[in-house]
This record gives sequence, C-alpha cells and structure tokens, in this order.
Amino acid sequence: MRRKLAAGNWKMNGTAASLEEIRKLQSILPNGGPDVVICPPTTLLFSACSATEGSGIQIGAQDCHAETDGAYTGDISGEMIADTGARYVILGHSERREAYAERNRDVRHKTSTAWHAGLTAIICIGETLEERETNATLDVIAGQLASSLPDAITADNTVVAYEPIWAIGTGKVPTQAQIVEVHDFIRSKLVARFGAQIADQIPLLYGGSVKPDNAATIFEAENVDGALVGGASLKADDFAPIIHALADS
Repeated sequence: MRRKLAAGNWKMNGTAASLEEIRKLQSILPNGGPDVVICPPTTLLFSACSATEGSGIQIGAQDCHAETDGAYTGDISGEMIADTGARYVILGHSERREAYAERNRDVRHKTSTAWHAGLTAIICIGETLEERETNATLDVIAGQLASSLPDAITADNTVVAYEPIWAIGTGKVPTQAQIVEVHDFIRSKLVARFGAQIADQIPLLYGGSVKPDNAATIFEAENVDGALVGGASLKADDFAPIIHALADS
C-alpha cells in the first residue's frame, strides 16, 4: 500500500500568529490518517517544527538552492532546511518555474541536493492552459518527468505532484477523467524508468484548486495518493476536511 499524503503549501503567507492554525489542525486530525505536511514560509520553519514536535504533522520548505552552500544571498540550502527540523521540500513548483525561469535541470539538481540533506522532495510538474488546449499535456509531463527526476529516486525520498498550471488558484479543476489520465500516465512512466517495485510505491499528489467540496471525488482515482493544497491549507477548518476525505478514500 502506498502512503497517502496531504501537503499544504502556504506560499508567501503566514506570520507567527499563523502557527495557531497548525496547532488547531493537530487537534482535529483523523486517527491513523494520512501523512500531513505543512510547508510554511522560511521564517516559520523553526517555529513550526517546534509546534508540531511529537504530532502527526511534518514540516517542509517551499524551495531550496541547488548548491549546498556559497555566495547566494537570500537563498536557503537543503542542509539549512534540515537543520530547522523540516523533513520535506517542494521543488519545481510552476510559480518557481515561471517567475524564476527554473528549468527541469535546475529542479533535478535541487532534488539531488535536497536528498543529500536527508529531505524528501515533492517534485511538481504540470502543463499550461495553452499546452492543455493543444493536446500537448502528456508530452509536457513526459519531458518534465524525464528531465526533473534524478536516477536515484526512491519512494522514501520523492513525491510527485501533478499541478496543472491553469488550475492553480483559479478555482478551475480538470475533469476526473483528465486527472485519471495524467496520473495513470505518470505512474506508467515511472514504472518504465524505475521499475514497478520502486514506482508503485511513489506517492502521486494532485494539486490545483483542491477544496473540501471536491477532494473526495479527486481521491477516488486509483493513482491519486493525496493532494498538494494551496489556499485551502492556510486554515485548519478548510484543510482538515480534505485530510479526512483522503483518510476515507
């Protein structure tokens, strides 16, 4: 059985007062439910790790540098993230790929660096609206998988998140058939490259306007093992129903 995972990406949101939402979430998590990861801004990593110590919630960062150290003003390394107590890091998010021109090879390099620091990488892939409308989705996904994933992948060091760019923060959600098609395709590509023993255990997350009212339907897909949630993860009362839906799937 693959592990189920609900990950929350707070993006550039949250101050120290926001830690109360994490504490509240702890009190309403389902018993024996899925793995839960919160990825707050870097300023909250230490505090969030302290607030969740001994609970069922893990903490992750939203990015890391491709190098382990050096003259990179304003950046944070994988080892620095691990030093806070965090255990995950989101890499290759479309907002990083678009706003900071991150390429597949950059994501690949960052992933290797994150692994070296003992972090689990949540690697994001997904197509634009133009690519979806021109039937290029699967070609784009195949290229991102081939070039963003290092060879030393395992089910312990990697999670893959499919986030169609046109669905992130827009309220638009692909049809269930579209989600199933892409997730099944991702699984097949992972099996072809890494073998079934490894590939069948790698969690595949869906991300893009996941809400309490659509989560249960999304989680019905065989190869959807959880979600990477944006805005709905900022409030415990919004994120908890998604986690419960995943636990029940």
